[in-house]
Amino acid sequence: MKIKVNGEDKETQSETVLQLLKELDIVPERVAVEVNLNIIKRADFENCRLHDNDTVEIVYFVGGGIYG
Repeated sequence: MKIKVNGEDKETQSETVLQLLKELDIVPERVAVEVNLNIIKRADFENCRLHDNDTVEIVYFVGGGIYG
């Protein structure tokens, strides 16, 4: 199926958000995912089904900063 991931067209066989993250070698605990403008709860990654022409945004959590 064809989907758009972070603005780029992608061909995938993944049927769920969790499968897509594994396909992309992304650790699910380190990202937030939005499908068609709906934020997906991490607990629902396994059950959230993807469909042809879906738009997926994956946002990575970045730590750091200066403590002083």
